[in-house]
Amino acid sequence: MKLKSVKRIWEQGAHNAFTDLIAFQGALFCVFREGTAHVSPDGALRILRSTDLGDTWQSVALICSDEADLRDGKLIEYQGELLLLGGGTLHDKSGLQSHLWRSLDGVVWSDALKIGDKGYWLWRLTEHQNVLYGVGYRAGPDGDTRLYKSDDGVQFETWLKVFNNQGYVNESAIVFHQGSGFCLLRRDPVWGPEFVGLLGRSQAPFIDWQWQELDKRIGGPVMFMYQSRLLAVVRLYENQVRTALVEIYPDTGVVQELLTLPSKGDTSYAGVVIEGNELWVSYYSSHEFADEQIDMPSLIDDGSATAKPKTMIYFAKIQLNVVDGVTACK
Repeated sequence: MKLKSVKRIWEQGAHNAFTDLIAFQGALFCVFREGTAHVSPDGALRILRSTDLGDTWQSVALICSDEADLRDGKLIEYQGELLLLGGGTLHDKSGLQSHLWRSLDGVVWSDALKIGDKGYWLWRLTEHQNVLYGVGYRAGPDGDTRLYKSDDGVQFETWLKVFNNQGYVNESAIVFHQGSGFCLLRRDPVWGPEFVGLLGRSQAPFIDWQWQELDKRIGGPVMFMYQSRLLAVVRLYENQVRTALVEIYPDTGVVQELLTLPSKGDTSYAGVVIEGNELWVSYYSSHEFADEQIDMPSLIDDGSATAKPKTMIYFAKIQLNVVDGVTACK
């Protein structure tokens, strides 16, 4: 793996974070949260577009809410539309609500559609055989996760009421490959001692899942298949917090760091697009300004740290290559 280029693409907000990236209608779209702090009531979802393969970016939309702090936007193309999934921390203190917006061009967006159960943060959507799947998590000492599915992108049913509750489980990424489903699940030592990530595996209809403990703590996961290998971009914690491209070995739970992106402190939450044998990555980081390390998921971080590092949005291009001697996922 080789880092070909990395550039800063947005810095105008006081705090710019939690990205995702997609190729849609011949352009690249990057979404992220813009607010006054890591946690603040004014969070909005800004969308950038690039029509020249990531060389230049323009802001094309800013989605705001009078009712909630919007955060953790995720993009997916589904049935000819671009869907934007996002969570909202409600100002009236009544809990959390997941929202979905739709667009035909990535510029003009519909009103928000409330989806999933109130109190569960539906983190990311993945399509498999024209069905959308996603994991929602509920924070708290008795928290858990639920697996949702949708056949139309409008109605989301609870497919598994208790998906996983082995510690404080929260952020997730799902991929499907050759009939198998894989779920990368973050854990944090907040309401219990468990802290290493989990990898789940299942076969259709994706009701029975087997879980493998990983050998590292991970955060802000996005996962994908490349040449039958399970890769992810995550936050890693040991020694120095950073954003890294890793390979995950499903049978052993080993997480091998392949490449470290320029990053430090408040960082990660990447989006990825594969273009040939290149990986294009959006992410955020505070490495140019401070060394502060943010450990909690964005949902529960109280922003109480004294240092307030400037976080900015970055776009990287990575040359991918096959790692010899590694068993592919089957």
